[in-house]
Amino acid sequence: MSDVKRTSKRAQKAKETRQRILAAALEQFVRDGYGATNLQDVADKAGVAVQTIYFVFGNKRTLLKELVDVTIAGDDEPVATMERPWYTAALAADTAQDMLRAYVAGTTSVLERVAPIGRVLEAAAASDPEVAALWPHDVDPRYVVQQGAAKALAAKPGARAEVSVEEASDLLYGLLSPDLYLLFVRERGWTRERWEQWVGDTLCAQLCSMRGDS
Repeated sequence: MSDVKRTSKRAQKAKETRQRILAAALEQFVRDGYGATNLQDVADKAGVAVQTIYFVFGNKRTLLKELVDVTIAGDDEPVATMERPWYTAALAADTAQDMLRAYVAGTTSVLERVAPIGRVLEAAAASDPEVAALWPHDVDPRYVVQQGAAKALAAKPGARAEVSVEEASDLLYGLLSPDLYLLFVRERGWTRERWEQWVGDTLCAQLCSMRGDS
């Protein structure tokens, strides 16, 4: 039992250290930019030795990759977005309008986390080909997620029959983008609630029938 407890404590301590490093990296990357941040800066902020970061993450590029993945998910569990409870629950809604409202709420939570790191990632990928290579170029994961939602939406009562899955995918992809979220929330000072209401109303107007029954 004592060995099990010691192992459990070590695992918990390692998890907490990992979380501190990720939190410190997020703050440093957002404040100073990816290129201007070195791992010693992150280590000092996290209160760990720089060798610990190398041991846990390998290098700055893989630290960024892990940070982006965890930020999108909201935790470090290896569960894809399309298998997340908020996503599957939204797609299980009875009507198109109910699905969109739930989907927009869940996506807004993701955008809240992701938007600040998004521009850091863009700048890093533009300046470092090895960073860009960490993500596939042939398929945009964010579009795949929106396409899955569009396909589910098309089968719901209340979805506009004249709107194709492709067009619905494009609308979800464009309106629920980190760039548009930042434009309204950070640059124009909208609250999360105002943004969520507006984008939900806009998508419902585009993708749901006025009667909501066909």
